[in-house]
Amino acid sequence: MPRSSAIVAITSSKTCRAVTAHSSTITGSRSPPPLGEGDRLVICDQEFRFYSGHGTGLLDPLRNLEESSAVELVDDRTVAGRASVMATFDVSGGSASWGLSAKPEVKLAALMEISNGLAQTFSVEDILPKLLDSLFKIFVQADRGFVVMQPKADGPPVVVADKSRRPGAEDRMRISRTIVEEAMKTKKAILSADAASDERFGMAQSIADFSIRSMICAPMIGLDAQPIGVIQIDTLNQRARFTDQDLEVLATVASQAALAIDNAKMHEQVVLQRAMQRDLELARRMQRTLLPSAPPQVPGYFFFDYYQAARQVGGDYYDYVPLPGGRYAVIVGDVAGKGVPAALIMARLSADVRFSLASETDPAKAVMQINDGFCRRDWGDRFVTMLVAVLNPAANELTIVNAGHMAPILRRREGAVSELGEDAAGLPLGVAEGYEYESFTHKVEPGDVLTIFTDGFSEAMNNERELYGIERLKTQISSPIGSLVDFGKHILEDVNKFVDGYDQSDDMCLVCFGRVEQ
Repeated sequence: MPRSSAIVAITSSKTCRAVTAHSSTITGSRSPPPLGEGDRLVICDQEFRFYSGHGTGLLDPLRNLEESSAVELVDDRTVAGRASVMATFDVSGGSASWGLSAKPEVKLAALMEISNGLAQTFSVEDILPKLLDSLFKIFVQADRGFVVMQPKADGPPVVVADKSRRPGAEDRMRISRTIVEEAMKTKKAILSADAASDERFGMAQSIADFSIRSMICAPMIGLDAQPIGVIQIDTLNQRARFTDQDLEVLATVASQAALAIDNAKMHEQVVLQRAMQRDLELARRMQRTLLPSAPPQVPGYFFFDYYQAARQVGGDYYDYVPLPGGRYAVIVGDVAGKGVPAALIMARLSADVRFSLASETDPAKAVMQINDGFCRRDWGDRFVTMLVAVLNPAANELTIVNAGHMAPILRRREGAVSELGEDAAGLPLGVAEGYEYESFTHKVEPGDVLTIFTDGFSEAMNNERELYGIERLKTQISSPIGSLVDFGKHILEDVNKFVDGYDQSDDMCLVCFGRVEQ
């Protein structure tokens, strides 16, 4: 049997049976009956619906349609015939320019009905059924109603809500794509007093099958003046056809519906944004728990630290890790990037750093172990600069390993400053697995202070887009200070003075520690 191009749509069903829509039993038959357009095959809880390549049946992706409410959007654009319709109503200019001629009582009833139905409704899924219910009260002759929307600008229109007044009509509810696209393209409401014979829509299957005698269709124009969908009402009652006034009322309703849908979407965005803000605030508090709650208490030494993310969470990182023999490892790191992705990497990195420093006595080998683990996790193009300084208070000695970080600035007791180990930096973490890092030592003299920082300090910017810079940082570090305990605060005050309230563009982390003068 040759393969045919077809579309099979699957919906759920609560019964277990194997029949087609035209009731031909497949089970037990000698040869399968041929499938017709729109036939359904139900096997246990799965329903298969057949569509040939001549028409595309689209089930509503916005909600789970029950078997009785599946609507087919028929592609009948190839049908010839372009006769004029009975009336059109231009809605492209917005409701403010409309001069409605509908009867006052009809217009008032329509507006009141829709306003009451849409009031306090902030969900698109709730708006559409209420909209059709209200329209059926206004247009008592209506047999069917549809709301069609275009979820994507370049995507096909889909039926998102439907309603039928006549029992049993749901099984063959079809709607013409020609009419929908015409209304959206021209931004005009369409009235056809006898749709079944209207050559504009030819012998569209959706109209011919249902013997539609009158139809009105109005586009919904969003706040950006672009159509977001249409509302269509039709009837087979030949004695109660729709009028020009009905068309104007539906156009007004479509305008209100578009506004309500836009408002609902904005409300949903606000709700999502607030939920995201709450999540980010929780993430910020959680991230703070990963950072030290207080600096270590080491006799003869002082410590100062400062951390401020550019957003709710950040990728800068610092820690104090106690090691055997009364030693302390001071770590400062900077994850490439900002925000949540950098914060997640930082969280993982903090655990790896503590484990590696606790299990490996050689700081250089510990950093190599951290780097290898980072590389194996394949963080993409992410990398981390990090400086590890292990302080041995008993010997007044520092062992420093630099993984691509800016060199720390050393201040001597007399005020002279220098970049410590400027030429000893290795590669950042995540660049090359197996890279061997080197360490160097420094004897800490009384009055020596080491300043470790991230580029959020050196690249802090003022209103004139000037950078704070390393040289100004060195100047402040070398300036006279009343007490070493106030050393870190002294730097912060100068940076804040320079920035003068300009928005922070990068995470900022600062750690200062030194040996108190005897």
